[in-house]
Amino acid sequence: MTTQEAPPGLDPVRFGEWFASTVPVAGKELTARLLAGGRSNLTYEVTDGVSTWVVRRPPLGHVLATAHDVAREFRVMSALRDTDVPVPKTYALCTDPEVIGVPFYVMERVQGTTYRRAEELEPLGAERTRTISIGLIDTLARLHAVDPAAVGLVDFGRPEGFLGRQVRRWRTQLDASHNRDLPAADELHARLAAAVPPESATAIVHGDYRLDNVLVDEHDRPAAVIDWEMATLGDPLTDLALLVVYRRLGTRLGHVVPDAAGAPGFLDEEALIRRYAGGTGHAPSSFGFYLGLAAFKLAVILEGIHFRHLQGQTVGAGFDDVGTAVEPVLDVGLTALRGNH
Repeated sequence: MTTQEAPPGLDPVRFGEWFASTVPVAGKELTARLLAGGRSNLTYEVTDGVSTWVVRRPPLGHVLATAHDVAREFRVMSALRDTDVPVPKTYALCTDPEVIGVPFYVMERVQGTTYRRAEELEPLGAERTRTISIGLIDTLARLHAVDPAAVGLVDFGRPEGFLGRQVRRWRTQLDASHNRDLPAADELHARLAAAVPPESATAIVHGDYRLDNVLVDEHDRPAAVIDWEMATLGDPLTDLALLVVYRRLGTRLGHVVPDAAGAPGFLDEEALIRRYAGGTGHAPSSFGFYLGLAAFKLAVILEGIHFRHLQGQTVGAGFDDVGTAVEPVLDVGLTALRGNH
């Protein structure tokens, strides 16, 4: 791979040498292009002209190794390979800082489409959108049915006290992004801290489960669940609640958050919960808490993006309005928690 062919973040010489010695390469020359960058792990497509792979590494300028743990992504996808949860095949993990300076891994290039916006689903029609949303919730139920011990993930997280730690963690994250008073955030956090229920179960939790983190094949079925950087062992209802919060938000926040769940035909929240309960055998209880926690987490993430934008640390368009979404998301959480549904 020549310098001209290498996108930022992949040293053309050292990466090319490592790749050729680690992954079976049929072609003579590697080329790479950046598929996705920004706040999450960077994703590259690498090809030798015959085969194609995907490479994931932490963002440029990354400092804290635990914030974008690609080894964690690699481990959970490798563990799930032989289950009925669709994940890309993993090939190799590199933790040698001499190669590109940070850990990275190589996985299969899965053919599929990510749907982030309702307007992307609308041309498919309501029936196809319904099929896609059914596949989304059924896949989540299958993930949560996997026994962590059976796939070698018994030490993948600390499920005891998970919910309480989540409440504290996201409060800490909010404090780190403080730039304005948010009374609704203070109220929501106080209510959450006072109402932490016992964990409902222990499961492999994706941590950011939504439609644009699933590749959909040409038959409208999930081809692969991706973006596992927040995965852990914890309470599975946190994944379900985040999906329902996106459904409650619908399309009213525009481009600020993914709004595919607001497309015509997408299962409504009652149908999502009913389908999930049917697939897992567990009907959610104290679900208002989980919805409140999911909304608090999402609001804190948005406030962090807003804070970095004010500091001039974001690049590109689409950040100007992020701050306006924080309070509506908090309101969703407070409404759910007050009514416990």
